[in-house]
Amino acid sequence: MSNRTRFIHRLSWFLDESITLPGGYKIGADGFLGLIPGIGDFIGGLLSSVIIYQAHQLGAPKTILLKMAINMLIDTTLGAIPVIGDVFDFVWKANRRNVALLSEYEQQPRQVYRKTLLENIAIILILITMIGLAVAFVGWIISLIWTALFQS
Repeated sequence: MSNRTRFIHRLSWFLDESITLPGGYKIGADGFLGLIPGIGDFIGGLLSSVIIYQAHQLGAPKTILLKMAINMLIDTTLGAIPVIGDVFDFVWKANRRNVALLSEYEQQPRQVYRKTLLENIAIILILITMIGLAVAFVGWIISLIWTALFQS
């Protein structure tokens, strides 16, 4: 195992699994960083980006890097939601997922590449749908408020 690979594994462990709770469940620094209002999830996202950058340096293809970025964005975006996002940060473990994805790619590059490409397409379609629904929901809420305020 190269120094870069060891570093990725250690950083992932630190962010997602470095603290063992009673009962054996593991959490890491990423969840605690997410508790810092305003910047915690941003800092966690930056640290997660280091893993993706290192994977790029190891030669991971774009489809794998995209999947890793999506995992990180899900973690950072949903983790920013007050209270629910903090719980999500302790459960999602994007860094562990990304290291597992990289390790799986290193062992079976062709199978993982094909699977990841299809997953990326599906996830992008789901994200576009979710963004569309969120925009529609916000528009609906604004129209209700507008109606309540200006049309008596």
